[in-house]
Amino acid sequence: MAWVESLQKAIDYIEANLLENLSIEEISKQANSSVFHFQRTFSILTDIHIAEYIRRRRLTLAANELTTTDSKIIDLALKYGYDSPEAFSKAFRRQHGVTPSEARKFIGKLQSYNRLVIQVSLKGAEPVQFNIVEKSNFKVIGVKKELSYVNDEHQRLIPKMWEEVNANGTSDRLYELNNGEIKGVLGVCMMNEEQKSNNLLEYWIAAHREGETPEGFLEHEIPASKWAVFGVTGAMPNAMQSAWKKIFSEWFPSSGYSHAGIPEFELYPAEDPFSEDYYSEIWIPIK
Repeated sequence: MAWVESLQKAIDYIEANLLENLSIEEISKQANSSVFHFQRTFSILTDIHIAEYIRRRRLTLAANELTTTDSKIIDLALKYGYDSPEAFSKAFRRQHGVTPSEARKFIGKLQSYNRLVIQVSLKGAEPVQFNIVEKSNFKVIGVKKELSYVNDEHQRLIPKMWEEVNANGTSDRLYELNNGEIKGVLGVCMMNEEQKSNNLLEYWIAAHREGETPEGFLEHEIPASKWAVFGVTGAMPNAMQSAWKKIFSEWFPSSGYSHAGIPEFELYPAEDPFSEDYYSEIWIPIK
């Protein structure tokens, strides 16, 4: 359960320093995690990214102080990290639906977000089904983009990348070129040390390929590893999102495994991804 304790330690650090200039690097360090893995774990478990959690908590405390003290609005704006009363009022209204002045007069209802406590289910209503696979290194070919993962920006950009490759025929071509034993088109997430330092990840849409790399495609070798392979049944994207949440909230905390730090990928067979019977997979390198 050290994984859960580390995540809670980071959240406790946020709460203890809510009025300070928090950096995602320092927050991640509290969890003994990289920025990318901390942000991803947090957003998978909570359905919001870390910056949004901090914003919600600050505005919750601001609303409480606004309605229980005589503090000036301009002072509260500065205290909770806003450069001007106007910026504070705009953010306050977006969360609470009323302006600070209206809240002080007890007009409308306020939206309160409580301090977060991470709880995981060690025993789900249904078992998490997976296989352990040991695989030697293998080559993938495909196309790639460097994406920022600050505030989960990559979550917005990756679907657009899939739209592009589906529209221009790249994904169809990858299905044709897929002659390796891993059948389907892969969404591969990887990063090197330089990318990590710049809050970037490299996302590939690729296929397992043996032999030559055709013109117009890049290639990358996936290192040998032990993999946890999770089957996912259901329409995209909801089935895949639900599977990731189950893996992080149920499987990882109780499995004794940790991420091996090499590329991970999602596997999409050449069927209708919007069918309720669609079968896909998540491959996570483990140690």
